[in-house]
Amino acid sequence: MSLIELHTRSLELAAELIDTVQPEQLVLPTPCADWSLRRLMEHVVGQHRGFAAAARGAGPDRALWRDAPVGADPGGAFRGSAAELTAAFTAAAGTPGRSRLWLPEIRDGGPFPLDLAVGFHLLDTLVHAWDVAAALGPSSAAGIAAAVEAEPPLAGALLAVAEVVPAAPADRGPGRAFAPGRAPATAAGSFGRALALLGRDPDWAPPAR
Repeated sequence: MSLIELHTRSLELAAELIDTVQPEQLVLPTPCADWSLRRLMEHVVGQHRGFAAAARGAGPDRALWRDAPVGADPGGAFRGSAAELTAAFTAAAGTPGRSRLWLPEIRDGGPFPLDLAVGFHLLDTLVHAWDVAAALGPSSAAGIAAAVEAEPPLAGALLAVAEVVPAAPADRGPGRAFAPGRAPATAAGSFGRALALLGRDPDWAPPAR
């Protein structure tokens, strides 16, 4: 499968999970510090739109990346913006001269090669899908991990991108996209190792009230 096809598959797996989110669950805490499930979903949909704008040739305009409301239908908001992004990536791949994308929220903004931008978003999609699943409960988190591991090309693509995410102290921690890396569990597969590299705690649980 091509990287764009693997990216599309990552969106499909995430959408299947997000379709199960009920409006009353949008207040749940997530592994993303201080972000409710609603806040996380607004970020995700905003990222879809930002990456789509970049693929259509937009410059480094941060306003294009702002969070987007999801209302009471996070699944619908996710699927609609994901379809827009898939179409934009596919069109960019077939358009000479549109192979470098400005991504103002990543390091110096780029421009980045299309394949690298697609890989960045594949990683973002699957890691945030795990964040959503963790908010819903341990069985959901285990389910998304198992679904990714069941597709070795997808799990391998995720791990390959995670391995090149900058991990210097200045690149990780509060206010950054990822926490410092963790040692993976002994039996962790590609998905588990990717989460560990990005600082996610596989045993995360919501704070006690």
